[in-house]
Amino acid sequence: MEDILNLRYALDTFYFLVCGALVMWMAAGFAMLEAGLVRAKNTAEILTKNIALFAIASIMYMLVGYGIMYPEGGNGIIPALDFSFMFGGDNDPAAVLAQDPAGWYEGDYYSGMSDFFFQVVFVATAMSIVSGAVAERMKLWSFLWFAVVMTGLIYPLQGYWMWGGGFLDALGFKDFAGSGVVHLAGASAALAGVLLLGARKGKYGANGEIRAIPGANMPLATLGTFILWLGWFGFNGGSELILSNVGEANAVAAVFVNTNAAAAGGVVAALLAARMIFGKADLTMTLNGALAGLVAITAEPLAPSPLWATIVGAIGGILVVFAIITIDKIRIDDPVGAISVHGVVGMWGLMAVPFSNEDATFSAQVTGLLVIFGWVFMASLVTWFILKVTVGIRVSEEEEFEGVDIGECGLEAYPEFVGSRGSGR
Repeated sequence: MEDILNLRYALDTFYFLVCGALVMWMAAGFAMLEAGLVRAKNTAEILTKNIALFAIASIMYMLVGYGIMYPEGGNGIIPALDFSFMFGGDNDPAAVLAQDPAGWYEGDYYSGMSDFFFQVVFVATAMSIVSGAVAERMKLWSFLWFAVVMTGLIYPLQGYWMWGGGFLDALGFKDFAGSGVVHLAGASAALAGVLLLGARKGKYGANGEIRAIPGANMPLATLGTFILWLGWFGFNGGSELILSNVGEANAVAAVFVNTNAAAAGGVVAALLAARMIFGKADLTMTLNGALAGLVAITAEPLAPSPLWATIVGAIGGILVVFAIITIDKIRIDDPVGAISVHGVVGMWGLMAVPFSNEDATFSAQVTGLLVIFGWVFMASLVTWFILKVTVGIRVSEEEEFEGVDIGECGLEAYPEFVGSRGSGR
């Protein structure tokens, strides 16, 4: 029996770590997607944001975030803080193997370090959502200061309410892998920042006209989307937590299939919606359709049939097209459509759960949605405002015109190479 328990522990820990590595790879997906959808003069800065925010998330979640989100106790609203994780330690092998095999999955059945690693890449994903929405006009260092607060406090507290045994979990709110806890939270923080930041210069005319500002590199944006699609199998699949028995292995397979089905549904629906509205196959809408399908299914990728998962994703794909258009019309400038993809469609994902999960209720889903949006939006708004009145959050008009690459990073992502012409052929 001890050999079997050893094998289970090792297999589930390894599965958790591999899924975490897939989610970490989503950081590259966000970086490539955003770099492709901004103008060339702003590329190096947004790449700097993406790698720096991942490092900040890793440090802040180790120092304080993990202790807030997964405490030893609390009253359901305020956790009982414990920041001992930063000093290391893991499950004692002898104590693990002494557990009753009949109650194995009620005890310590995978490494605590693997749990931290899987959770920390989630908080980095939430912060990555913010970077694209505030692109091309925000000060780099103000963004990074916000990342400290978001990953160290704002995200972990609402994460505790749901995944750490807080009051949303007790209420019956369901969010399997984070349509709300991760995606809606990231979009809510982004919306607060965008409202205080304002639109890019030239985006909206004096007479209300909306001017398109195309991205610099569509192949890069497409590559980023495919990387995110791949990483999402770890995002949703890893949220099943374990793999080492027949029932759980079947569940993981179902999650993978439904995740892929929803993404496919989102692509096709967004492509058709864009064709009907614009008369063309809009690549950016199609890419966002894939992400919308993935966000939509994230709240419940296990319970649906593959057909229903495809429909959930397709509805997300349609919603994101209309959301991007509507948000643009009300003059909220989101260069990559992050608020629409992760916010509007994140809400749809939460509300879609009761259609396939009989344990979910619409009242609990609405409550969770409002709590997550309300807390993250208001806390972020206060944080952004403090930054605005102290260090400022927007670059100068001259820096914005020249591109934030030079002003914030002192280099260009696409420098011009001037070669000398020879006299020969």
